[in-house]
Amino acid sequence: MNQSATPLNNYKPLRFVLNCCVVTLLLQPISNASYSQGISSKNNDTTTPLHLLKPAYPIPYGETKQADVKAVLDRVYHYLNEVTPYQLIDKSSGQAISNFANVNTNSVFAPGDFRLISYEWGVTYTGMLEAGAATGDKRFTDYTTNRLSYLSDVVSGFKKYLKTSPGALTPVKSVIDPQALDDAGSMAAAMIKAVRTGAVKGDLQPVIANYINYILTKQFRLSDGTLARNRPHPNTLWLDDLYMSLPALAQMGVLSGDRKYFDETVKQYQLFSKRMFNQERGLFMHGWVQDMDPHPQFHWARANGWAILTNIELLDVLPLDHPGRIVLIELLKKHAAGLAQRQDATGFWHQLLDRNDSYLETSATAIYAYCFARAINKGWLDAKAYAPATLLAWNAVSTKVNDKGQVEGTCVGTGMGFDPAFYYYRPVNNYAAHGYGPVLLAGAEVYRMLQIHPFIINDTSVQVNK
Repeated sequence: MNQSATPLNNYKPLRFVLNCCVVTLLLQPISNASYSQGISSKNNDTTTPLHLLKPAYPIPYGETKQADVKAVLDRVYHYLNEVTPYQLIDKSSGQAISNFANVNTNSVFAPGDFRLISYEWGVTYTGMLEAGAATGDKRFTDYTTNRLSYLSDVVSGFKKYLKTSPGALTPVKSVIDPQALDDAGSMAAAMIKAVRTGAVKGDLQPVIANYINYILTKQFRLSDGTLARNRPHPNTLWLDDLYMSLPALAQMGVLSGDRKYFDETVKQYQLFSKRMFNQERGLFMHGWVQDMDPHPQFHWARANGWAILTNIELLDVLPLDHPGRIVLIELLKKHAAGLAQRQDATGFWHQLLDRNDSYLETSATAIYAYCFARAINKGWLDAKAYAPATLLAWNAVSTKVNDKGQVEGTCVGTGMGFDPAFYYYRPVNNYAAHGYGPVLLAGAEVYRMLQIHPFIINDTSVQVNK
């Protein structure tokens, strides 16, 4: 069974009362102006009795409904399904290539808004699988299994071509010859999850094995075995690399039944955490460079998203008797607490988590919404403490999915910086691929949360009746 697409009967139902209100969907973008205006809009009202004045929330409170969540997911699906065709073409003639025995250096993927092979799209493939499993809508699942089945055939065709034309450039070079964790881990994790659904046609096993081999044997490491890079300085850790490696290894543990993969994931998570997790703040720093002293700490939102998302992915599949579970759950609780303390009043989180004058960012907010919801549904986080933040975050994210289905407000790809301006002024763009997978994940898990824990609204509290 694909544990990344977990059946509802594997989740833990809870009873709890939340002394708060739940937020509802608002389909218009939030601006700083409307936020400020909303705070003061009732201050001069002299006609309404004070005890009847209503707060002017920038994200109105009310009931969050599964149908509204599904509507957001549908918009994202329709957009992505249209703009990510899976077809090889001859770049000179534009003609489709149906026989992969005929591929050559002139063979390319049909153009679309996003690449079919990237770490961002690995997250999107996983998000589609989760959306399909949560809602029962097969279109989401088919999005991933159809494209990955196609890729398995394409890769096979180009491997045969390269035997006669070694060194030729191909559109699947990063699959056949990965050169970084960005090439390998996210795609490998999505492929294993897709294989475990039983719906993939074609053989992805050689591709998966090649990715896993790169992570385990070819990626640069520090002397203690920590996965590392030699840029922008020698012996550098990127928090992003947790997600670009460990979920794939954990999934391989499930696929193979070999516990060595689980042991390696826990070891790596601890090695990163001892250098990069600030216990007092409950936040990870984005990058770490050996021998840099004093070391600047910039708590970039999406990097913290990769870290907590990795923790959730490991807990999803780590055997119940594995001693690493205790370590990971303790880190999850500390990290979630640090994040929850810094959620903005709008429901978003800031680009730099501890700097409230940095902009509000969508992809990280969506990742946190997913991780909080998943941890609530699995019983790893207290629902009373985290469900309000989760729903507020989801409703904030939903305002950033426009009518076309594009995700707005996502920071573009980001390197490692050592000054605040580097992070403050990173552009946001609707074509930043990093936003789509997290939104799908968040919608899927919030949809589950609403099904597992039906909310009853009254004037003073939110109750869950099972």
